[in-house]
Amino acid sequence: MAAVAAQAAAPQPDILLFMPDQFRGDCLGIAGHPVVRTPHLDQLAREGVRFRGAWSTCPSCIPARHALLTGQHPATSGVVGFAGRPILTPTLPQLLAAAGYQTMLCGRYMHQEPTADNYGYDREIRGSTYVPDDDYDHYLKREAPATGGIVELVRQLGLSMNGWAAKPWPLDEALHPTAWTGREAALALRDTPTDRPLFLTASFYSPHSPLFPPRRLFEAYAAMTLPPPAHGDWVHWDALSPEGDRTGHRVRLEGATLHATQAGYFGLVEQIDEQFAALRSALRERAARSHRPWIVVFTSDHGELLGDHGYYRKCEPYEGSAHIPMLIAGSPDLHLAAGRTVDQPVGLEDILPTLLEFAGAPPRPGLDGVSLAPALRGQPFQSRHWLAFEHAPCYSQEQSFQALTDGRVKYIWRPLNGTEQFFDLEKDPREEHDLAADPASRTRVEEGRAELIRRLAGRPEGFSDGAKLIPGRPYPPLQARPPRPAADPGVTPKS
Repeated sequence: MAAVAAQAAAPQPDILLFMPDQFRGDCLGIAGHPVVRTPHLDQLAREGVRFRGAWSTCPSCIPARHALLTGQHPATSGVVGFAGRPILTPTLPQLLAAAGYQTMLCGRYMHQEPTADNYGYDREIRGSTYVPDDDYDHYLKREAPATGGIVELVRQLGLSMNGWAAKPWPLDEALHPTAWTGREAALALRDTPTDRPLFLTASFYSPHSPLFPPRRLFEAYAAMTLPPPAHGDWVHWDALSPEGDRTGHRVRLEGATLHATQAGYFGLVEQIDEQFAALRSALRERAARSHRPWIVVFTSDHGELLGDHGYYRKCEPYEGSAHIPMLIAGSPDLHLAAGRTVDQPVGLEDILPTLLEFAGAPPRPGLDGVSLAPALRGQPFQSRHWLAFEHAPCYSQEQSFQALTDGRVKYIWRPLNGTEQFFDLEKDPREEHDLAADPASRTRVEEGRAELIRRLAGRPEGFSDGAKLIPGRPYPPLQARPPRPAADPGVTPKS
């Protein structure tokens, strides 16, 4: 009891949300990646908790960030695909501001509608690679006027904002958007007054395309033997083209093209890790001045398929797309667990209730996310039995999916035609063997199907009548804000 009272009396922690875009869940050294070098993020995992079973509940930028900002599943908010709408519920930065926090974002904005909204951040310094006339674009035009700005530079390099072509960054490394975002975030930690706690989102556009890491990193990975993409035996490989399709979604990446793509992506990942080292130092220096504890959350909105199963980009249920990293650590005075790995399935919507609890804010009704604080304190933790995730049509009607995972297996249903897939993630983490038709997996497939039938009953699309799944129904990316779905049997409802 004394420990609990001491925690309650502790100052509110400064909070750093360190969030790259399109960062695969397996691209950490501590996760066992064979080549990617992430020593600083690996150290964060050793200092805190690694949530190995983290997935994006709608794996593309807009809906994933909507879930993070609101603590709601796509089925609750109605944002079930790549389309935005104004957020009507209080957002994470708004709730922290109400609890006394200064709220600030540096880098890639949270990709919501309307674009000009700040979603609760008191101050934003925006920087991306596809937005002309944001703060970073103005900086680049000032420091390197011959480029014509970041959008023109990308065009001149023959790269794209969603393509797999890769080249080294052609300018001084200090001008790179990742370096700029890191500097701005470090300045925010240094210069923001310490009289109130700070919630800072350091939002990086990398390792999202364009794939243009610093030359030293591109060349370092290009000189390595790089791991092959996941190669599902369920993929019709002969139907795929090395040139890709018109959406930039299906492609048979191979040979020199694949090698350059991987070198570009892995180089951007390592650059992100380097930026984290500088921000961690700045956060600790701030703590020494403010005498506040601190919390760091590292995660991403979704992953990148990077050639897995003949896919590039995201919006798919497969691990490269939907599995994300999630590391959370705190200063020693918070007495959080160190070096713990949690396998329970968690999602972006769990970040809001977690940070509210550490900020001393009251719990919010109407959330789907669950607080991860017990796991962070080393206590027994059960998040949920099944984590549901989905995506309405993005690249094609066939691409849309509904899926479930308990962290050990994954069940996938395609609403267009009713196709099912089932993967044993413990034995087959790369999802190379579809077990949906395997007699030995029949019981587990039926369990997944029954759970999805229950969850989808009452959804506006009409995917379930409570007894069976119904394919071929319209699946718009935005829905009327539906009633809350049936409670997850593994979660105690919050008041």
